[in-house]
Amino acid sequence: MLNVFTLANGRLFQEEIESLEELAQFKPIWVDLEDPTPEERRWVKQHFGLSIPEDAMDEDIEESARFFEEDNGELHVRSDFLIDDEEDPRAVRVAFILNEHNDTLKSQGVLFSIHDEDVPVFRLLRMRARRMPGLIEDAKDVLLMLFDADAEYCADTLEDIYDEIETVSKKVLNSNASDNLLSEALSAIARHEDMSGRIRRN
Repeated sequence: MLNVFTLANGRLFQEEIESLEELAQFKPIWVDLEDPTPEERRWVKQHFGLSIPEDAMDEDIEESARFFEEDNGELHVRSDFLIDDEEDPRAVRVAFILNEHNDTLKSQGVLFSIHDEDVPVFRLLRMRARRMPGLIEDAKDVLLMLFDADAEYCADTLEDIYDEIETVSKKVLNSNASDNLLSEALSAIARHEDMSGRIRRN
């Protein structure tokens, strides 16, 4: 899926793109590629002159590959964003590419984000930016606000974890706790430890 975001009257507007011709009609500050098809990657390359690295979404990346700048001025950032799903909590790798300074490239002033699945933090920022004029002024603001929203999302998740652990603790410390209850408590603690570990890695 390929979405572009433009600014109008201080608000962020989203358009889903279904052709190269449609892409050429917009001057976005943010281009979001969710599980992009080879065709969508080709449109981005043809219109913006931007080649998305094949390893952009690799799970195991060197520390030095998380943040680097190309000779042409493109800034590459890779980060994990939390999905607090009760059944399947996980982190989603997102690759960002931003060219702020090289005006010889058509990609100047556009943030590109590439990821394999929908990210709650992205939805949160889109909603806020539609409702709050002036929240975002340029592509760099989008990137910074995504990280800000992710920190807030992680903090809220940690609060929920601590509340749930407190509830579990009260049940466990009850002298009448059954083996079944203790087993459930142990499973809950393991789930919460896994989630807090993901947040620390973020």
